[in-house]
Amino acid sequence: MQHNFHDMYRSHNCGELRSSHINNTVTLAGWVQKVRDKGFVVWIDLRDRYGITQLIFDEERTSKSILEQAQKLGREFVIQVEGTVIERASKNPNIETGDIEILVSKLTVLNEAILPPFTIENQTDGGAELRMKYRYLDIRRDPVKNNLIFRHKVAQEVRNYLSKQGFIEVETPYLIKSTPEGARDFVVPSRMNPGQFYALPQSPQTFKQLLMVGGMDKYFQIVKCFRDEDLRADRQPEFTQIDCEMAFVEQEDVLNAFEGLTRHLLKVINDVTVDKFPRMTFDEAIKRYGNDKPDIRFGMEFGELNAVSQHKDFNVFNSAELVVGIAVPGGNSFTRKEIDKLTDWIKRPQIGALGMVYCRCNEDGTFKSSVDKFYDQEDLSKWAELTGANKGDLICVLSGDTNKVRSQLSALRMELADRLGLRDPKVFAPLWVIDFPLLEWDEETERYHAMHHPFTSPKPGQLEMLDTDPGSVKANAYDLVLNGNEIGGGSIRIHDKETQSLMFDHLGFTKEEAKAQFGFLMNAFEYGAPPHGGIAFGLDRLVAILGGQETIRDFIAFPKNNSGRDVMIDAPSPVDNEQLSELSLKLNLKA
Repeated sequence: MQHNFHDMYRSHNCGELRSSHINNTVTLAGWVQKVRDKGFVVWIDLRDRYGITQLIFDEERTSKSILEQAQKLGREFVIQVEGTVIERASKNPNIETGDIEILVSKLTVLNEAILPPFTIENQTDGGAELRMKYRYLDIRRDPVKNNLIFRHKVAQEVRNYLSKQGFIEVETPYLIKSTPEGARDFVVPSRMNPGQFYALPQSPQTFKQLLMVGGMDKYFQIVKCFRDEDLRADRQPEFTQIDCEMAFVEQEDVLNAFEGLTRHLLKVINDVTVDKFPRMTFDEAIKRYGNDKPDIRFGMEFGELNAVSQHKDFNVFNSAELVVGIAVPGGNSFTRKEIDKLTDWIKRPQIGALGMVYCRCNEDGTFKSSVDKFYDQEDLSKWAELTGANKGDLICVLSGDTNKVRSQLSALRMELADRLGLRDPKVFAPLWVIDFPLLEWDEETERYHAMHHPFTSPKPGQLEMLDTDPGSVKANAYDLVLNGNEIGGGSIRIHDKETQSLMFDHLGFTKEEAKAQFGFLMNAFEYGAPPHGGIAFGLDRLVAILGGQETIRDFIAFPKNNSGRDVMIDAPSPVDNEQLSELSLKLNLKA
């Protein structure tokens, strides 16, 4: 990275000097990474965003006052030096500037620093919470700095690619109206309109649809979204989306456009060529992998065993709605103790299985199971056939209520893949999951909710089934899954007032509620809305996966912790009563 700084503080950066610069007089500025003081000679590693350059002060060639000044420098002091580039005596092949050093003739301390609370090294001694509190110091470390530069690179590629494809970036407002769909809104009181509130957007959904009504045709935005939900590990209350919408499109057009973007990013950022983006229906994903975002970098597909396990006296299986198993490659090498540990793992309350049945597939073609008194070799060979087990594998079988048992086995499948090293971050396996259910039943409220959002269109020809069999209606919706993570999701939207109104009826909105909340959208549909659809990618997660990691926090400059707090600036925090009364608010904190 070449930068011609001819500015006040530096002629070059700390990463660009090479042996071709020997004998040049240069000015550098940066942070003191390390001081090595031998008394008669002092070496200093000077660091900036671009790299590290070694400075040398010695009593033969450096004035006494500058040598003494150098001996007083501490870690993280900000300094400026002037000097001559000379050949380094003991070269360092690990850094790009390792052939040279600077013989310093002038030293200016620009700012002193107190000792940092953790070492500013790639392998630091600071724990996560401490580094978050001093995030501005953490950013000086290569891993964090490089992640932020990596994120910049991905975002620029997204902008360039979509712009070339004719998408226009439009900014939509952050102060919008609260809607009780989906997660909870963050609300913002309005001083000018006492007792009234804005909400921060969970997504620019209605605005992007209105841009299509406005004839923008192809829109995108790299946009902040906000959700006030209970935080799980790796969820942030504010996150970034690549948000897109297109007019005059069917599902196929949207999938092709964003397959193109994903292919481009994998090629440019990771130098990986992906040919196929397989497609799988939601029902198929759930049946084969137990979840709607399967990691298909490895096998272990589900084998349903009801037909070959419910014909004997084993009541656990006979009373189960579903008996389902997976074949663990090479799993026969697990000791009895390891298998017991696995059983304990799935019995933990987070997973909640009651137990696990297993079957060893021996090299000699025989089977040894934990339920041998109920099943003979012929039965077990059918289990092997249905789960695709080979000699040397281990079959793990769970049973119970269909939905529960699938998600339990899915968790076990992922855990085993982690333990067996089958989730290589350098391998990328994208797929589309399509044909999601339009509605999902909510046990608590005892009614249907939109699985994606209320603007999602049902698959063509299924509208009539909303009255007779709402649970089986499929949505014109799709998710892009990469390595077991959902990185994007979208749908073809409803674009006429009648269908949208019908949809609100089925979601339990009264006419008044629908009008009060979404009247502006329904009105817009009366002025010639084109067919339209779109998608949104989670940028934080996409960047993390492309960067070979699973944690999104590592790729966010100033993230919140698991309780949604910014421990650096200590937010959220109380505001004083004067501010509250200006906003016509009263705090009503009951003890």
